[in-house]
Amino acid sequence: MDLTKLQRIVVDALDDLKAQDVRVFNTTAITGMFDRVVIASGTSNRQTRSLASHVADKVKAGGGEVISIEGAETGEWVLVDAGDIVVHVMQPSIRTYYNLEEIWGIKPVRLKIGATAAAKPAGTRKAAPKAAAASKAAPKASGTKPKAAAVKPKAAATKPKAAGTKPKAAGAKPKAAGTKPKATGAKPAGAKPKTTRAKAR
Repeated sequence: MDLTKLQRIVVDALDDLKAQDVRVFNTTAITGMFDRVVIASGTSNRQTRSLASHVADKVKAGGGEVISIEGAETGEWVLVDAGDIVVHVMQPSIRTYYNLEEIWGIKPVRLKIGATAAAKPAGTRKAAPKAAAASKAAPKASGTKPKAAAVKPKAAATKPKAAGTKPKAAGAKPKAAGTKPKATGAKPAGAKPKTTRAKAR
């Protein structure tokens, strides 16, 4: 059986029974015994057994060959050998402990899994009009900037008025300066008669 077809059958079979965290790894550069390793989690012994059995049934129905199934007695870790693909169905604690991803996960294979993958393109189509609407709104926002810029000249126009008031204040200073000579002129006139009278006596 074609490897791509076999891989699709295995992944779909796991998704049928709600396997968790399904990962596919390309192992051609690591070993010549098989080309893919599929790792998935089941929440209980019963689910791991059901997942492994369902994968084997689907592979056989698709024209593939199942060489062996191991670990079904305990259900903690069930291995399905489908020739080019080896499937590991494990409980989460066992999967964490043995960490097979560290051994086989050098080259992960990206696959769309089940209905959730089919829903993603639909979600992106809905998001695209929103992005287009946002781009349409961008010219409007940019159009408001010239309005704000038009207000700035008005504020600038008020500055000359404020500057015009400064000369008036400056003009007031000479007036104050003009009063000083009057005060100084009064003092000498009053002082001289007093001194002259004192001399006459």
